[in-house]
Amino acid sequence: MNILFFLKPKNEVAYIYDHSTLRQVLETMEYHKYASIPMLNKKGEYTGTITEGDLLWGIKKYTNLNLKEAENIFIQDFPRRADYEAVSADSDMEDLIQKAMNQNFVPVVDDQKKFIGIITRKSIIEYCYEKLKKSDEPY
Repeated sequence: MNILFFLKPKNEVAYIYDHSTLRQVLETMEYHKYASIPMLNKKGEYTGTITEGDLLWGIKKYTNLNLKEAENIFIQDFPRRADYEAVSADSDMEDLIQKAMNQNFVPVVDDQKKFIGIITRKSIIEYCYEKLKKSDEPY
C-alpha cells in the first residue's frame, strides 16, 4: 500500500516556521486546537515538532512573560524533548505504522526533504479498522 493514500497535504495542515515567535506559535496552536505542530525552516524542510509540553517548559525558562514579550522569543530557541520522526513519501506501511505508534502524526517529506504533509494516527487506525470489519474473521 502506498502511504500517500493517507496523506493530509501541506496546504491542509497548520505548521509553523522555526523563525516564528512564541506568540505566533501559541496563537496558531490555539486557533487550530493543536497539541503539537510541525515546524519547518525557511526552505520548507521539516525540522521538528513543537508540543504543548515543549512550550510549557520553554515558557518556564522565561520569568514575567507577557504576550508582548512573547513577540521577541523565537521558537527555534525552545528545547524539544523529542521530535516526531518524518518518513519519506516512498516509505513502506511498516515504517509508517512503527512511527505512528509513538506519534500523533507522522510528517512526510519528499526526496529533497521538503515537508509535503502529515499522516495522522487516526487515519491509519480508521483504515485498519475498516479492513478488519471487511474480513471474515471475527475480532
